[in-house]
Amino acid sequence: MKIFVATDVHGSAYWAQKVKEKFLASQCDVMVLLGDVYNHGPRNPFPQDYAPMRTAEIFSTLKDRLLVVKGNCDSEVDEMISDFDFLPQEALFAFGRRLFFTHGHVYNKDNLPRLFKGDVLFYGHFHVNEIAEKDGVICVNVGSCALPKDGHNSYCIADEKGVTLFDMQDNVLAQKLF
Repeated sequence: MKIFVATDVHGSAYWAQKVKEKFLASQCDVMVLLGDVYNHGPRNPFPQDYAPMRTAEIFSTLKDRLLVVKGNCDSEVDEMISDFDFLPQEALFAFGRRLFFTHGHVYNKDNLPRLFKGDVLFYGHFHVNEIAEKDGVICVNVGSCALPKDGHNSYCIADEKGVTLFDMQDNVLAQKLF
């Protein structure tokens, strides 16, 4: 199994299309979006090609291979324009460990959910990509594909070998092997 993870699209149809293209090219089995899918939020600038309805249409074409967790900028009305549900968080068991997916405004590297050594926490929210380890938990901040604060529009791929953060030119930004 290969898992593609992206976050903080903030309604950018341009970056939603880029994420979709990267996902399809990666031959991953599933895509997980870590929230803040449509709305830009009051503290963020408008992203490139801000078009929440088009963003919804782009991601709805992947609905059978898509998991979405709710971010702090997502609302109930967002689910009304989507062909998929927004979950509070999601956990999968893969690669011999638990993978916990959340937006990051509640659970993150500084406030871990109940996880065990070797488990992986995926989150966004801060718009800065990073792989770190805390109390034996691998913490992966996927950054932001649309509004990065560190200059790297990013995404992540997880497989049986480990987790890798990439920029949109497919350069490796960080990696943690299992």
